[in-house]
Amino acid sequence: MLRSITGKPGPSGFGSASTAEQVTHGIDGSNLTAIVTGGASGIGLETSRVLAMRNVHVIIAARNMEVANEAKQSILKNNKNARIDVEKLDLSSIRSVKSFADNFKALDLPLNILINNAGIMFCPFQLSEDGVEMQFATNHLGHFYLTNLLLDKMKETSKSSGVEGRIVNLSSVAHICPYKGGIRFQKINKKNSYQNKLAYAQSKLANILHANELSRRLQEEGANITVNSVHPGLIMTPLMRHSALLMRIFRAFTCILWKNVPQGAATTCYVALHPSLKGVTGKYYYDCNEYKPSKLARNEALAKNLWDFSSNLVNASLKT
Repeated sequence: MLRSITGKPGPSGFGSASTAEQVTHGIDGSNLTAIVTGGASGIGLETSRVLAMRNVHVIIAARNMEVANEAKQSILKNNKNARIDVEKLDLSSIRSVKSFADNFKALDLPLNILINNAGIMFCPFQLSEDGVEMQFATNHLGHFYLTNLLLDKMKETSKSSGVEGRIVNLSSVAHICPYKGGIRFQKINKKNSYQNKLAYAQSKLANILHANELSRRLQEEGANITVNSVHPGLIMTPLMRHSALLMRIFRAFTCILWKNVPQGAATTCYVALHPSLKGVTGKYYYDCNEYKPSKLARNEALAKNLWDFSSNLVNASLKT
């Protein structure tokens, strides 16, 4: 906590005050292609901008194509050589996820980096078009399915290029306070016991569990792909539109803990690009340094159960 307040660098040489540009300084990503979900606004946009600055070919995956194209133009305005493309993706829709993956594969591009950044927060109870609670559907299930659909492409890329693939799941420190037991497998869609903050925390716990289980599976098969999760920090972005007043009040009392957007994108960019993390997988990062997540987030049995549960939800959605 003290390190976060003071901005003092940790073992990585970076800390809470570091920006995405600083943590990627000197890195050349000209041979890399990355997908950034939710890359059109907030820390996703800053992540896309900085990756493009480091010569990475960035695919912005976004639900709102108008906003995505505006984001592309804003990046190109200051970096005319940026390689930026946009593709439509609604993570709350299994069919949209499948369509995005098909469209991306049709481009016949390599895929080195997948940043599962998009998310929603503290929204009122709602079911997705597939009948799944919206925060769980958007923050976890869509990314779970998207990652599975793109894994073969990432494996092909890492094998043919010899360059390690990296998957980054954006989680949150909120993962420490989900519903009792972590994931409500039997009550995932129960409206009468829904609590928006606990549901958000549940989805962020799921992001870490997903990363850990996928990391284990990829290590088991010897794939040259790492999977890690990150907490970007407290940043006022459009993610907080459902709780703007509450967050402003909270920020007034905790102002020294909050980051700006360039600082908020730093940990994502560090984990996605920095050479010091070569071969590092199944870890959780905050302020560009490794931290230990909650006990539930380290529960291997829970991670395996979540994997099976998520697979069943996706399969059920595809049949409807």
